[in-house]
Amino acid sequence: MGPLIEVLPIPYTDAVVATGAAILGLLAGIVGVTAVLRERTLVADALSHAALPGIALAFLLTGAKDPASLLVGAAIAGLIGAVMIVGIERTGRIRADAAIGVVLSGFFSIGIVLISYIASTDNSNQAGLSNYLFGQAAGLVERDVNTYAVLALVTLGLLALAYRPLKATLFDPAFAGSLGLPTRALELFMTALLVCAVIVGLRTVGAILMVAMIAVPAAAARQFTNRLGTMLPLAGALGATIGVAGALISTASEAPTGPVIVLLGLAMVVLALAFAPGRGFVWRARELRRARRRRLVEGVLIDVETAMHAGPPPTARELELASGRAPSELRTALRDLDRAGLLEHEGERLILTEAGAAAAHTVLEQRDLWSAWLEYGSQLDLGDAREPDPTNLRGSLGDEAVDRLRALAAGERP
Repeated sequence: MGPLIEVLPIPYTDAVVATGAAILGLLAGIVGVTAVLRERTLVADALSHAALPGIALAFLLTGAKDPASLLVGAAIAGLIGAVMIVGIERTGRIRADAAIGVVLSGFFSIGIVLISYIASTDNSNQAGLSNYLFGQAAGLVERDVNTYAVLALVTLGLLALAYRPLKATLFDPAFAGSLGLPTRALELFMTALLVCAVIVGLRTVGAILMVAMIAVPAAAARQFTNRLGTMLPLAGALGATIGVAGALISTASEAPTGPVIVLLGLAMVVLALAFAPGRGFVWRARELRRARRRRLVEGVLIDVETAMHAGPPPTARELELASGRAPSELRTALRDLDRAGLLEHEGERLILTEAGAAAAHTVLEQRDLWSAWLEYGSQLDLGDAREPDPTNLRGSLGDEAVDRLRALAAGERP
């Protein structure tokens, strides 16, 4: 990663931290998708806490704070924790959340005891081990980044090779099992991928906050797509963006890198939940307001059409009294009809244009069709489980089904 670090237009130390954070965000985002879709996000939390005693034991065995040996210890402890979670869940009467809690609290307690013991010894090499608890991205060196890059490439390569069976297992484990896929082995494989992401992030964000790096990019990406093939790279891109931006902001503000990255990720999730097309609550609120206004305008359009057939064209006051609508709502609907060219005025009288009359007939046809669907729809043999659109029944059901529906409503044999 040296050439990449050197070309970045920022100081060398900042470039190392930003590159490490980018690798972490990319890997955690992509691997985190498997945890989020399986509803096993807390497993990542347990694995990050389980890695702590592995780091302490690796230090006790080697007597040196060598990053490679510490990562190996973290990986072994994480894998043991993963196997224990699955074993407790499947062989006992303990539910998955309780199994995660048992492993998380047990391993984390062991890790704290071991690190406290190491701190009380005279070994001067033990300084900095507690950074694996809260993270210290500023301590990253280029060798660490190179190690993380290799580990990330291997992990993502394995994920790519097993993409198809993993996809089947993620969305329908029972179906995957019926195809002969080793679902239990795939579950353990996905958990092992989580372990790889966890050990990459321990130095940067620490054991406590690592679960956020697993969950946040995937949760944000999930708001924008339903396709796994799109969600994986999107989560990776969001994770890398969060990592780099958080690292640079923390450097400029002299704040801890891990919490800044997590807070930035939290802000991204909130924005995704609010503004994601088709899913965000702000988007849905806007669509709901549009639907309500459309129904209001259609209702006033029908009111004008009905009044014109019953007598002389109505005035706005007569329409208000006949419909019982609030004056503000009526003014809004009439203004929209004016802008759409569906309404014209003759003094105080309201008259539909040709386009307005055609629009009124279309709305009445849609209402008649929907009433017929509610009464006779169960008698249609559609051959699938389509959910019709009330505003476009012909488009959602097809001409043939609508013709049969009209025949049923008319009392004829379809």
